[in-house]
Amino acid sequence: QVQLVESGGGLVQPGGSLRLSCAASGSISSIYDMGWHRQAPGKQRELVAGITRGGITNYADSVKGRFTISRDNAKKTVYLQMNSLKPEDTAVYYCNVDVWLIGAGRRDYWGQGTQVTVSS
Repeated sequence: QVQLVESGGGLVQPGGSLRLSCAASGSISSIYDMGWHRQAPGKQRELVAGITRGGITNYADSVKGRFTISRDNAKKTVYLQMNSLKPEDTAVYYCNVDVWLIGAGRRDYWGQGTQVTVSS
C-alpha cells in the first residue's frame, strides 16, 4: 500500500502564495507521473499540473505562469508552488501519483486533499 500525506493548504489573500507538498511512502519501487488536481464546490475535479518522472511538466491554462510543479524523487515528494493566487483558485487540492508497487505492479493513488481558500 501507499500513503500520501499532503500539507501546505490554508487561507491566503488574493495575490498571495502557498506551497503544497505531497509525500509518498510505502512499498514503492518506482514513481512515474505525479500531479495535482483540484475540485471546487459544485464543480468537477480538474487537473492543475502534472510532472513526469523525467521532469516534463504540463499545466492547466488557468494556472500557467502562476503555478509551478516540481518533484524530489529521492524524497518521493511532489510540490506545487502557487503564486498570484486568485479567489477562483479556491478548492480542495489533491495529489495523484502513479507508482510501481513492489510485488503488486503499477497502481494509481490519490491524497486525502488539502483545502486552499483565497479570500480577503
